[in-house]
Amino acid sequence: MDEKRRYPRLQAEENVRISFSGASLFGRLLNISADGAAVEVANAAYIPKRFRLVMESGQVHDCRLVWIKQNRIGVAFDDERPIAAAPV
Repeated sequence: MDEKRRYPRLQAEENVRISFSGASLFGRLLNISADGAAVEVANAAYIPKRFRLVMESGQVHDCRLVWIKQNRIGVAFDDERPIAAAPV
């Protein structure tokens, strides 16, 4: 199968926080590229269309939901670079 992504995905294992409307859900980063990521969550039904992804490493991205497959979500970064370092 041909890869159609603009940037290659790198495997990752990192805790993340999905933050929106004053609420937070926790997940696990599975892979990441310059323009998006895949995240494992407990229940994808609670993920809104737009949110902030805060990584354990301190990176923060404004994101939009692209796909859901069971307990995994694909996100696209709305920002070109991480917003700032922030604790999880």
